[in-house]
Amino acid sequence: MTAGPAEVVVTGVGLVTPAGIGREATWEGVCAGRPTARRDPELDGLDVDFACRVPGYQPREHTPGGRPWQYDRYTQFALTAVTEAVADARLDPARWNGDRVAVVFGTAAGGTASQLEQHRTLLADGPGRVSPMLLPKYLPNMACGHIAIRLGARGPSLSTSTACASGATAIGTAWQLLRSGACDIAVAGSAEASVLPLWVAGFNRMGALSRRRADPATASRPFDVDRDGFVMGEGAGAVVLERAEDARARGCPGRAVLAGYGAATDAVHAVAPDPDGRGVTGAMRAALAAAHTPFEAVDHINAHGTGTPLNDAAEAAVIRRLFGHRPTVTSVKGALGHLLGAAGAVEAALTALTVERGIVPPVVNLRRQDPDLEINAVTGDCRKQRIDVAISNSFGFGGHNTVLVFRAR
Repeated sequence: MTAGPAEVVVTGVGLVTPAGIGREATWEGVCAGRPTARRDPELDGLDVDFACRVPGYQPREHTPGGRPWQYDRYTQFALTAVTEAVADARLDPARWNGDRVAVVFGTAAGGTASQLEQHRTLLADGPGRVSPMLLPKYLPNMACGHIAIRLGARGPSLSTSTACASGATAIGTAWQLLRSGACDIAVAGSAEASVLPLWVAGFNRMGALSRRRADPATASRPFDVDRDGFVMGEGAGAVVLERAEDARARGCPGRAVLAGYGAATDAVHAVAPDPDGRGVTGAMRAALAAAHTPFEAVDHINAHGTGTPLNDAAEAAVIRRLFGHRPTVTSVKGALGHLLGAAGAVEAALTALTVERGIVPPVVNLRRQDPDLEINAVTGDCRKQRIDVAISNSFGFGGHNTVLVFRAR
């Protein structure tokens, strides 16, 4: 065990998103600039009847270990992503010291589908028909618990819930655990499966969703002058983190270095961003300070970029103010939709791949950039770019702001 701060590398990545099941399917989809929003039969009759679903997901095929009925859909996604990430890291849970493996996994909602299903059962058939599996499927910590059981991970484990920043918070917390010496391997990420009529209706009543029913594929438009809200999505992202010296010792250099983590809170409004961007600014400053990296060294920003009028304006203003050298900016929500609690982990994983591969995915559906948002957004095709330092922004209701810094290894 190595005590004290140490360099941390991403040795494994796993993804389940509306662009496809698996890391490479997702990467290819976002780089190709393919939007995934489409009409959703489960949302028939609602004012917003489209979303971004994970295509072709078969629980019996894609949930490791069988018996998928034990898990809510969000936990199924989590287990699929984690299994890929661990394999990508070339680690074998049967051979590692589980006492030194941590799991930090986030979600905004947990197993909401299971909760709603059993509530309907309670109302229709009475309490005697409620499933004894309700709580193990619904509770927001259960993806984390099932991951630990599946991997035999007996080190620290916890579930993070900071709304749409949950995944980034999980990864940052895992980074801290590794650097403190509390574990030798950390499996981190987040999952969400809340494309449900109740959630869609709630977000729509808030005015947060795009209402472009006539053309769902173009509905999510981060930083566009005609943006009118986000599109609901689902999925999971997972990373394996290790101290760099440990990874090198077993012949795995890692995909990218996770160099810094910062968090700050707006403390202004329950759901609207601080228009002055103080929390975002604080998170960026903290993350770059932890990474011992100046603002001018940042080559690329994976923005939160929801496509809502207020979020994009506040985020772009901070980027313009702090990064005068105009690093490239992308948001994958035009392609994937907003994955809510899973967004931060998926976007962090994609940022690590962007650093590793030197390719920036475009902002899908950004056709006319808002002239008030003076950022260097990548549009059209993906862009080849040498990236030594990149940051990934994740913000959530409640004023949560989380920033992760990645460096080339």
